[in-house]
Amino acid sequence: QVQLVESGGGLVQPGGSLRLSCVASGSIFSTHGMGWFRQAPGKEREFVAAISWSGGRPYYADSVKDRFTISRDNVKNTVYLQMNRLTLEYTAVYYCYADLLTRDNGMRYWGNGTLVTVSS
Repeated sequence: QVQLVESGGGLVQPGGSLRLSCVASGSIFSTHGMGWFRQAPGKEREFVAAISWSGGRPYYADSVKDRFTISRDNVKNTVYLQMNRLTLEYTAVYYCYADLLTRDNGMRYWGNGTLVTVSS
């Protein structure tokens, strides 16, 4: 059974930073693209950032460019999201995903989300 578990969310003041982590575990043969989406209150889930297996081609939503940095550690099957200069609009539940090849299939797996609240 494959699991993705996010951590690192919480309450942060405007202008502050947080680093989210997401670990994939279970019967994983190989890990491919990984990334993050978010869902703000009353809004649909939207793309935040993605990174390839090599890590050489990160891709960001325009709303987070120059503020967020995505990275990964393939040995640990972990993807990170460094979030800087946060403002109120970044309050959301952040979900990670991973495109995995497992014993049973190849598909996109999702975490349950971690809440980021930006508030003074």
